[in-house]
Amino acid sequence: MSRRRQIYEGKAKILYEGPEPGTIIQYFKDDATAFNAEKKGTINGKGVINNRISEHVFTRLANIGIPTHFIRRLNMREQLVRQVEIIPLEVVVRNVAAGSLCKRLGLEEGEPLPHSLIEYYYKDDALGDPLVAEEHIACFNWASQEEMQDMAAMAIRINDFIAGMFAAVDIRLVDFKLEFGRLWDGDFARVILADEISPDGCRLWDMNSGEKLDKDRFRRDLGGEEEAYQEVARRLGVLQNDDNAPGEVLDLSAHRGRMRGTPKKK
Repeated sequence: MSRRRQIYEGKAKILYEGPEPGTIIQYFKDDATAFNAEKKGTINGKGVINNRISEHVFTRLANIGIPTHFIRRLNMREQLVRQVEIIPLEVVVRNVAAGSLCKRLGLEEGEPLPHSLIEYYYKDDALGDPLVAEEHIACFNWASQEEMQDMAAMAIRINDFIAGMFAAVDIRLVDFKLEFGRLWDGDFARVILADEISPDGCRLWDMNSGEKLDKDRFRRDLGGEEEAYQEVARRLGVLQNDDNAPGEVLDLSAHRGRMRGTPKKK
């Protein structure tokens, strides 16, 4: 597919003008960042795997009635999505204590929460994506009360569904990030799920060994990032080589079984 006008480049994706009005081509990069882009690197093949995993998750969510921006995957690194107005909030759903929650509240990593917790972060890298309360969101009109209710309801439903999806392949969904957008129809807008759901924005632990299968391996210099992402894709059954481009072949033969609790030898 010929390249169209670039609209935006973020830390993990590039957005291009779509083939039809109201559409965008979303390109997944191999770039990896952490701590609001203070740490940068590359995870080979990450874009290919995240494209596949996000396609799989968004398709399954659509099947249970969650409205999403996803239309179809175009190739190994690109998918066609609906153009939306992104709501400037990251919606984080937590099931287990990890990451910044432990630092803020002095919790032990891995401690189950009494119930799923929803947090909101204002999307601004320069400010470090600060944690905000619903009062901030209302005060600065980042989202209406109705939109907040829609996002919260969808976040809980998404959590219930994908937690079960991952549990079925022995992966524990610790927490994850969602982004939502407004899909406009004249003067009316409805909130739909946007961005991606992949190991970049989820904490995923092996249910038996506790092995981390997500971007924490990059954040914490644990190594084995490529194998971890591939393992998640393999367990979900989404790795296929039917349309691999040169240099995109993902050979799992050397890694199968390694991430099921056996640390990679250094």
